[in-house]
Order: sequence, then structure tokens, then C-alpha cells
Amino acid sequence: MFNSNKSDNVFNLLFQGISEGVLVVNENQIIAEVNNSVSEMFGYLPNELKGLHLNTLIPTRVHAKHDHYFKEFIKRGESRRMGIGMDLYGIRKDGSKFPVEAGLNPFTVGEKKYVMTILSDITLRKQAEEDVKKLNNQLETKVEQRTRELEDAIALLRSNNKVLELEVAKRKKAEAKMKTALNKERELGDLKTKFLSLVSHEFKTPLSGILTSATLIGKYKLEEQQAKRDKHIKTIKNKVHYLTNILNDFLSIERLESGKVTYKFEDFSLQTLVNEVIYNANVTLKSGQKINYPNHIEDCILHQDKNVMELVLSNLLNNAIKYSSEDTRIDFRIAQDEEKINFEVEDQGMGIPEKDQKHIFERYFRAENAINNQGTGIGLNIAKVHLENLGGKIYYTSKENKGTTFYVEIPKKHE
Repeated sequence: MFNSNKSDNVFNLLFQGISEGVLVVNENQIIAEVNNSVSEMFGYLPNELKGLHLNTLIPTRVHAKHDHYFKEFIKRGESRRMGIGMDLYGIRKDGSKFPVEAGLNPFTVGEKKYVMTILSDITLRKQAEEDVKKLNNQLETKVEQRTRELEDAIALLRSNNKVLELEVAKRKKAEAKMKTALNKERELGDLKTKFLSLVSHEFKTPLSGILTSATLIGKYKLEEQQAKRDKHIKTIKNKVHYLTNILNDFLSIERLESGKVTYKFEDFSLQTLVNEVIYNANVTLKSGQKINYPNHIEDCILHQDKNVMELVLSNLLNNAIKYSSEDTRIDFRIAQDEEKINFEVEDQGMGIPEKDQKHIFERYFRAENAINNQGTGIGLNIAKVHLENLGGKIYYTSKENKGTTFYVEIPKKHE
């Protein structure tokens, strides 16, 4: 059982440890709780905001409109981003205004309704966006100016001397390369923006779930409520496990792109590898799901990078769990000969649409029917690159609404 002191400590650790602002108001828009990040963001002392009306932090001109939106939101009771397509601002204690981004999450404690808001000060991001716009405008002006200069130079050369036509052709080629380079630079900027948005979204949702579960755990103090506590504890574990996998994926991408990836080859038992992978996967199983795997594996000693092998197999099992419904079976099979070992992960999930299958190993790509599931679209790309670096390969077969089977083949001993 949890006693109140321990649950309060867990709640405070999670609540105050989040770098983003967390603000909780009741259905009358009275501030019930804030973390230190909110106090610092709005220039108040700790606990100074408790008991104040939410309008204290909102520009006066939008009070009436915000009150209407808040009441409608309480009625619907659905989590969402606040002010989609609009610029939102907060008011500091000194009266200064600054841009914010907010995500709303309703919850109920007993018969009382509350709304938890995750707040971010996006002043730096807004400034960065303005700076990027200015730079792009300047760059486009320079490109247009340079293009006009080149066109004038080309016209002059053609009119004065036919012999210089070859040089003109070279300049045209240079101009095309320059435009291509500029387009690639813009595409890279867009990719980075999408990446940052992806990271922000993939972290905010689990953190909100962790905070909500941690809050609710403290409300179940009776012995007969242990099942409810266990449910929220499992939610916290699952979301922490999910965040850990995302961080590992991002670290792998950074190392692979920077050329800093190094492999640690060592001798280890196949049985040990499988037990660790299955144990970690069982933590994330949905209700009624089961992993079938050989109970008596013909053990052998592998000489590979154990961490990479665990990362690849865990990614495949986690995907099978994530993209399969409850009460389904996941088969994990192993075959080996003297030189190589083969793994198969087969699920009964949603499968991959045929038109998306050729892109499935591309970085950040997500199949059309998987958009609503959490994920970054980088796990399979990382697995493929690592396996190829280690002399292995990965491929799959899939049929939409029937399931998918991934096959991994890798040498037992890396030369």
C-alpha cells in the first residue's frame, strides 16, 4: 500500500521536476495548484498564485471570450491544444505580455472537475521564427539579385562574343547548383522544425499521463483501492519505458549521423539476450496480449554488440505490441545454423498498407494507418542501419488488417 507521505513525495517530485509550467484550475477557473515553472514564468512567488482567478494570467481583452471557451471545454471534457491557429499570450505580474503554448487536460477528482494546463514560454521560438523569416527574405532578395546579375552578364557575353558561350553555360550550371543548394537548405530547415515539433508532442503526451496518474494515485488511500493504484502505476511504468525508448532512438540517430557510433563487440549468451528482451516487452503488453517464444532455446554464445541486438529486437516487439489490438498473440521465433542466427517477430496487427511498404525503413516515415498511434518513425531506420553495419539484414512481409512479420538475419560472430 501507498501512504499519503510517499504518494505526496512522488507527486511533488513529478510535479515540480517538469521544466514546463503545470497549472491546475477548478471548474470556476480558480487556480488550485501550480509548479515552480509557472511561478517563475509569470514572475510570482511560490504559492502566490493559488486561490487567484485564472484571468490574472490572461490579457484583459480576451477575458470574456476565454470564459466562454473554458465553459465549453469543461462540458466536452476532451484533452486538446489550446488556441489552435491563434497566438496566445500570458500576463506577468509586472504587466508585461509574452507568447505561450498550452495543452489542456481535464480530469475529475471525486465529483469535482479540474483542468490541468501544460504551459510553455515560446518567446525564444517566436523570435527565432521571426529571425528565420527575415533571413529567408534576405536570402531570396540576394538570390533574385544574383540571378538578375547573372542574366545580365549572360546577355552581355552573348551579344559581344560567341566564343564565350561555353563560359555562359558554365555559369548557368553554377546558378542551378546554387538554387538547388538553397532549396536543400530550406528543406533541412523544415525537417528540423518538424523534428522539434515531433519531439515536443511525443514527450508532452506521456508526461501529462504520468502526472495525471501520479496525481490520482494519491487519491486512492484505502486497501480495497489497490487495483486502481496498480493500474496507474502500470501507466506510469509504460510511459517512462516509452520515453526511454524515444531517447535511445534519438541518441542513436545523433551518433549515426555524426559518425561517432562505435560498436562494443563481446561474447554473450543467446538465452540471456532473449530473456532480457522478452522481460522488457512484457512490461508494455496490452490487456490479453501474449508473446509466444521458445521455452527451451538451443543456447549458444554470440560475438556481437549486445546493446544493438537488444535495441533491434525490442523495437520489433514493441512495434508488434503497439500496432496490435488487445487479446492478440505475438510470435517470437528463433532459428540458427553454424554461422548465423535468424529472428522472426509476427503479429496479428493492423499491417502495413501496400502503397506505404516501400517507405517503411525511411527515417521519420509513418504508415497512413499508424498516424494516430504514438511513435517517431525512426526505430526501423535505426535498426536497419545498425544491422547492415554489423553484417546483418532486416526485411518483412505484411498484409493490411492481417498482420506483419519482420525477419532479422545476423552473423553469430562479427569478424
